[in-house]
Parts: sequence; C-alpha cells; structure tokens
Amino acid sequence: MTVVQNFIDGKLVDSVGGATMALVDPATGDRYGTAPASNEQDIDNAYAAAARAFEDWKRWTPSHRQKALLDFAAELETAADALVAAEGRNTGKPNHLTSAVEIPQMLDQTRFFAGAARVLEGKSACEYLADHTSWIRREPIGVIGQVTPWNYPMMMAVWKFVPAIAAGNTVVIKPSDTTPVTTVMLAELASEHLPPGVLNVVTGDRVTGAAVVAHPTPQMVSITGSVAAGRAVAESAGARLKRTHLELGGKAPVIVFPDADIAAAARGIAASGYF
Repeated sequence: MTVVQNFIDGKLVDSVGGATMALVDPATGDRYGTAPASNEQDIDNAYAAAARAFEDWKRWTPSHRQKALLDFAAELETAADALVAAEGRNTGKPNHLTSAVEIPQMLDQTRFFAGAARVLEGKSACEYLADHTSWIRREPIGVIGQVTPWNYPMMMAVWKFVPAIAAGNTVVIKPSDTTPVTTVMLAELASEHLPPGVLNVVTGDRVTGAAVVAHPTPQMVSITGSVAAGRAVAESAGARLKRTHLELGGKAPVIVFPDADIAAAARGIAASGYF
C-alpha cells in the first residue's frame, strides 16, 4: 500500500487533521494507497514555510539558482524509471508513453528554465523627469500558489514550479486529488538541491485547491483546469489583487468539410483530442 504524505519545509508530513483520500489505479480500478486530505492548517504551514524560504531564496544569484535546477534535472534523469512506474499507477497511462513523451520534455523544460534564470534583465525607461533616470527592475513576485490537473500531473508540475523557482519565487503546489503521487516525488528529489520551503506540496480535493488559491499569503496563483474553475480563481484572486496565470481546458470545435477523407479526419480528431 502506497502512503503519500505532504511535503512541507523540506520534510514529508501527514495532514494535521489525519484525514486521507484513497488512491485508485485507473487501469485496474484497484485501490493502491492513500494521500492526505489537507486542511487549512496544512495550507497555513506550507505557506509559512514558503514565506520563510523566500526571504533567502530571492537573494540567491541567478547562477546559484541555475545550478540548483540543473542538479535537479540530473536527479530527474537518474530517477526516470521510478517516476515513470509511479506515473503509470497514478494515471493509468502505458509506461512507454510516459517515458517517450514526458520524461524528455521535463528534462528539457527544467534545463531551459535553469538557463532562463541567467538572462532576466531590466531596462532603462528614458528620462521622464529632468535629471532623473528611470529603470525597470525585475524582482521575484514572492510566494506562488499553484494547482495542477490529472492528465499530465508530473509534467504539468514541472511546467509550473520550475520557472517560478528559477525566477526566485517559492511555491506551494496542490496536485489533482486523483494523481498526487509523482508531484510529491518531484518535491523530494528537488529537496536535495533546493533549500527547505522553496517547494512545498499539499494534497487534497477541490476544497483544498480553493483554499490554496484563496489563502492571503501568495502574491500570485496559477491553475490548469476548466473555464469554470478559472472564473472562480479569478474572482478569488481579484479580491486581493493577486496576479493570476490560468490555463483553461475544453476542446476546440472541429470543422470537417464534405470533400475531406472522413476516416482520416476521425482518426486525427480522436488522436489530437486524447493527446
């Protein structure tokens, strides 16, 4: 039986309330483990850890942040087989598909953003007042709350937390309640190279996700989800003028003209829709 825990301040911890959710292998329908159903105290603890870590992490030089992320990428590469096996149970996907489609991209994305940390720049903004020079200075936003979906839980987590951390921010991330396993694994791997509190994971359901977004600590929130979820997040974030990053789902309409190869169109639409 797999027992998933939250990852807060560099440590695996149970939910304060002790509540758990069942983990089900979608390929078989078998229950194979549990994960915390995190409450507001768990979220408070995670954000407190992220806020403490931010005070130091924001001062790390871009070269040091880059090295930490490149070392994390090397750790990912070494742990690829274990991550693929866990993601297979997490999502029900064939292991060869995860190996071919997700692991190489995760490595490339992590290394890309590690390099991007070195080229952040400000600009001179001309003389708006006589004898005064204006400058644009880029600084980390602060603590960022993130919620990821079930379809690419491992790769989506990398898409969200790696660029945020590369830019000097700290993160609290909540994976989908059905697929939390590999996000916690990623945080464990990253903790070998990141200070405690830079990356925190709390697991839970939609209530947990809403609480992660509504919490007063983050200066920015990012979700991947439905249009309805995006509206709810924008409304919640707007009350505190938080920055938002929304990737909202839904399939685009497809038009098939009479002169098309119908069988080929059907195959293409099905493949694109599921991929």
